[in-house]
Amino acid sequence: MLSTYTNPVYPYSRNEDQDSERPSHHKVVIVGGGPAGLSMSIDLAKQGVKSVVIDDNNTVSIGSRAICFAKRTLEIMNRYGCSERMVSKGITWKRGKVFFGEEKVYEFDLLPEKHHKLPAFINLQQYYFEEYLVNVIETLPEVDLRWKNKLQTVDARTDINLLTIDTPEGSYQISCDYLIVADGANSPIRNQLGLESKGQVFQDRFLIADVVMKADFPTERWFWFEPPFHPEQSALLHRQADNVWRIDLQLGWDADPEWEKREENIRPRIEAMLGQDKHFDLEWASVYTFQCRKMDDFIHKRVFFVGDAAHQVSPFGARGANGAIQSVENLAWKLCRVLNHTAPPKLLRTYNDERQYAAKENILNSTRATDFITPKSNMSKVLRNATLNLAKIYPFARPLINSGRLSTPCTYRHSVLNTPDRDTFENAPHLGSPVSDAPVQHHAHDSWLLDWVGNQFVLMVAEGGDKQDELLAELSNIDDLEVLLISRDQRSARHQGITRQTAITQLTDMQGLLHQRYDLSEGAAYLFRPDQVITARWRQPTFNDVTNAMQRALGHHMKEAQ
Repeated sequence: MLSTYTNPVYPYSRNEDQDSERPSHHKVVIVGGGPAGLSMSIDLAKQGVKSVVIDDNNTVSIGSRAICFAKRTLEIMNRYGCSERMVSKGITWKRGKVFFGEEKVYEFDLLPEKHHKLPAFINLQQYYFEEYLVNVIETLPEVDLRWKNKLQTVDARTDINLLTIDTPEGSYQISCDYLIVADGANSPIRNQLGLESKGQVFQDRFLIADVVMKADFPTERWFWFEPPFHPEQSALLHRQADNVWRIDLQLGWDADPEWEKREENIRPRIEAMLGQDKHFDLEWASVYTFQCRKMDDFIHKRVFFVGDAAHQVSPFGARGANGAIQSVENLAWKLCRVLNHTAPPKLLRTYNDERQYAAKENILNSTRATDFITPKSNMSKVLRNATLNLAKIYPFARPLINSGRLSTPCTYRHSVLNTPDRDTFENAPHLGSPVSDAPVQHHAHDSWLLDWVGNQFVLMVAEGGDKQDELLAELSNIDDLEVLLISRDQRSARHQGITRQTAITQLTDMQGLLHQRYDLSEGAAYLFRPDQVITARWRQPTFNDVTNAMQRALGHHMKEAQ
């Protein structure tokens, strides 16, 4: 197999903890140098918290693995400082087509609305994604990334975690307040602690192959049910960076994984799909059987599980890595504020509450997609095929087709951290929704709302309303709060004195899209959590409204039992 990518090799180096007479103590230790673990360390660093990351390897992932990164993930990466590089290298797409046999059933557009900084999806090999995260970490003094350090044992206590770590130079011990486990679906740490991840194993096998070729296929997601080149099964085609194309072929439960992984057996299948005249090189291949499962609780004493270690879904719908990054951003801001003593430890329980809800949603969608792709009975197959035939003609049938509905961000609509609405907003994001981006200007320079939200609480206030000057002056003195004053006209001078004298940032909604997307009226305001999630909103907020909503979002109102 030919590879277009050369894995970087990161050096092992001795750390000062190895020379300490007694175990050194750290606030946060992260196990796992994959997407979730690396992202967690960056998120913590962006909010001022140091961490140690240990990984038993010394490079990024082998093979492309996760390749579809959704808009929400890119928005989080924008906060980390690597979205631009990802989009530049990756393949941007938003259109998909579904085929039944040789006929196109329908096509879809994942982001028909214009004027967003980031695209609906990009395709980028996981090894690039991890490499870019490591590049960011190398600029962050808050992160101590230790390669060839393997966590051997964990003594998880109610007040501390004691860790034994193995290295090429022997073992050493450290302790930490909080341990973040991101060591993958088979999680040795989860197993060592006697914890389970429960769910369903799907009795089917799929060949995943990355081929290098120059092709004139459009940059779209193509999914086939029962194509002529692969009878009675399904197939998927996606383009990645470097002229690498991802091909997924359903094999059936009886397929022999070792036989199917041989290049001499893979080639005929791909030639049947692409044509005998299409030249390609096989870069990477794997045969997998997947599961949809999760832990009952993502928290064990002071140990927190994220990513595949906590919840695992089928690859259809790109919910694995995208869901993992959303879990990271949910936990990071809460952990930071517990560590800096502005939030009570009980706030951390809401990580489990909110992400259990998200995991159930992801598993439900993933299970439905898998059941539609691989019917479990003849009647199920008859119903599926009837749906596909109807969808060619009738639009009502198209939403019923499930070829892996693609990842969308979870909305924490019923979170205990939200301040319930007392006002009505029309056609606007719900409480618990992530930021909805729009173009703005700052000092006559083009920008995006996305660039101004995150890492701290942010109050977005539309210019106007009674007593706004007094409110803005009071709000400017609140710690951990940034105020964005949104005006419709760049020439507006009403609040220039206030914004010059305080930490308030004035942004201009030149195209009116921000007012439209959030249904902003004069004086209306939205409060965003540090993870860019809407936690409160009002038509005319008072100072107490804002401070009470911040306290609620920090968990101060929660009962100890929660």
